[in-house]
Amino acid sequence: MKFMKLGTRSDTFYTEQATRSLVSDIPPNLVIKINDTTYLLHKSPLISKCGLLRRLCSDTNDSESDVLELHDMPGGSEAFELCAKFCYGISINISAYNFVPSLCASKLLQMNESIERGNFVGKLESFFGSCILEGWKDSVSTLQATEKLPEWSENLGIIRKCIDSIIEKILTPPSQVKWSYTYTRPGYNRKQHHSVPKDWWTEDISILNIDLFRCIIMTIRSTHVLPPQLIGESLHVYACKWLPCIINVQSSGSSVSQTEESKEKNRKILETIVSMIPADRGSVSVGFLLKLLSMSNLFGVSTVSKTELIKRASIQFHEAKVSDLNFYDVELVQVVLESFLKFWKRISPGDADNRHYLLRSIRKVGKLVDSYLQVVARDDNMEVSKFVALAETVPAIGRLEHDDLYQAINIYLKVHSELSKAEKKRLCGILECQKLSPEVRAHAVKNEFLPLRTVVQLLYYEQEKDLNGTTSTKLQKPHELLLGAKMRPATRDSNGKRSLGLDKEEFKREDITRKASLAESREKSEHKTQRLDDKLALDLEKKMVIREVKEEAKKKMSIGRTRSSKSEYGSEKRR
Repeated sequence: MKFMKLGTRSDTFYTEQATRSLVSDIPPNLVIKINDTTYLLHKSPLISKCGLLRRLCSDTNDSESDVLELHDMPGGSEAFELCAKFCYGISINISAYNFVPSLCASKLLQMNESIERGNFVGKLESFFGSCILEGWKDSVSTLQATEKLPEWSENLGIIRKCIDSIIEKILTPPSQVKWSYTYTRPGYNRKQHHSVPKDWWTEDISILNIDLFRCIIMTIRSTHVLPPQLIGESLHVYACKWLPCIINVQSSGSSVSQTEESKEKNRKILETIVSMIPADRGSVSVGFLLKLLSMSNLFGVSTVSKTELIKRASIQFHEAKVSDLNFYDVELVQVVLESFLKFWKRISPGDADNRHYLLRSIRKVGKLVDSYLQVVARDDNMEVSKFVALAETVPAIGRLEHDDLYQAINIYLKVHSELSKAEKKRLCGILECQKLSPEVRAHAVKNEFLPLRTVVQLLYYEQEKDLNGTTSTKLQKPHELLLGAKMRPATRDSNGKRSLGLDKEEFKREDITRKASLAESREKSEHKTQRLDDKLALDLEKKMVIREVKEEAKKKMSIGRTRSSKSEYGSEKRR
């Protein structure tokens, strides 16, 4: 960081009861009040360099004391004191941190070259152009300092010049970057990397407020020099700095304490970031989009911004990982999933490559949702309706097998042991037996948490496979599987003797199971007969329609011949 040293005298200013003065043999004859601070100074050195003070003290002589109130001093008492010390020749240091208030205060005091040659304003402007604007961190720090005096900085052209200098350096090829910069990415070691990273500038400009940051990013985007992914990375770095909850938003609830002021500030930051995301797909990661979307409810962002986030996240949803999803907002995940399916339905399959890509994407999302269900199934407050609704949103084409879905249901049943029969039936109704692997089916039929109806369906499916000879491995017979599924640890009877047999309830259950199996077999047979009848009826209907069409054609041809013969008879009669 560069600085400019002015003056040679030692600093003799001191404070006494909220009054600032300096050691001098000459009594003070100028009193200046700035907010809560009072200065006891001398007219001679200040009037010689400050046009404003010269004008205000023009009606009095040096022997008389003047009292001036300058409460609108930009930069307050600190900035004024730098100007006063310059007038006394006291040593001061000017850097990017105090340049802005010093220039604004000196401008108000009219410390120009027209008042005295080599005045404060001229020296400050020379330092600004030759040192601050030439440096990277100096330009950024000076621009940050303008946030306290935005109107003065804008009118004096400080903001525009700093932004131009920053953008010029950002657009410089990394190989030509020779200045120092801040880069603290995890795992990055500058000693091991001899080349400058492409996103070297993102951390330094993240210290700016959202308005200045937006001005820089939008100007860079308009040049079309940097790739969209680099713009997206700068947005991600900025969000991580100003929205710290973005790091843990997927694993925390929505009850984050925040004042109305901080909520409004965060809402503005989030909405502005969303508006700056490049339109190019992949300019930001889907994980970043999903985290912003999770925070949108927390900060109450506008519907427009939330809709845009849902749209952008759904387009890249197949790239997401389970850790990207919010574990406490299943409904939000379902909204993104539904938007993803709508988006892909609008895309024309086109060639074979496009169809394969579409299919792969949907199956990736199906796998993602099933893995996500396994996580949220452990939540004691997860409702069956929400769990089932999300599972059912995945289309059949999105699941080649139901092993992961079974695992999620199994976890849910273990955690929520108080479920009613109706809820268990609703939960297990989304499983398809034929899409379970043999190993999972073998586990399922012995799973005591599954409802009896589901076990029966699994047994029936195994029996049907055995009859059709489609199983390549030797499976147990249905009644053996049923006994294995419902086998309990040995109990003791009323006399205390160890009993290895089934109790009455289990015998009843076995009888009910056999009846249910027979009923389902009979029902399936009736369905097959009904389908055959429907097919025969359809064939008969087609034949009848064809016959009617042929008869109608014959009638038309007969009428045509009759009209033709009548026409010939009439012409013969006229002859």
